[in-house]
Amino acid sequence: MTEETTTRRPRRMAREPKPEAPSAPPVARPRSKAALVEDLLQRSGGASLDDLCQATGWLPHTCRAFLTGLRKKGRALERGKREDGVTIYRIAATQAAA
Repeated sequence: MTEETTTRRPRRMAREPKPEAPSAPPVARPRSKAALVEDLLQRSGGASLDDLCQATGWLPHTCRAFLTGLRKKGRALERGKREDGVTIYRIAATQAAA
């Protein structure tokens, strides 16, 4: 008969713990398209649908759907027309309660 060894290998964990890396300064995340649209809407002149489409690369129906989503989240949006007839959207200025 063959001799059986009684020593066993130590069990390994499925995932070895990662050594702690020195903390690096936080890397700036790329801005989201939603944040970009909100910034455009907060300008004093607002933004047209074409402005939103060019900034995000979205189609017009997607931009309008995003605006609807902002309204459903409770953001007050104003819609107006410029002198040339283009519709302008902007986030309504909220007054702080005194």
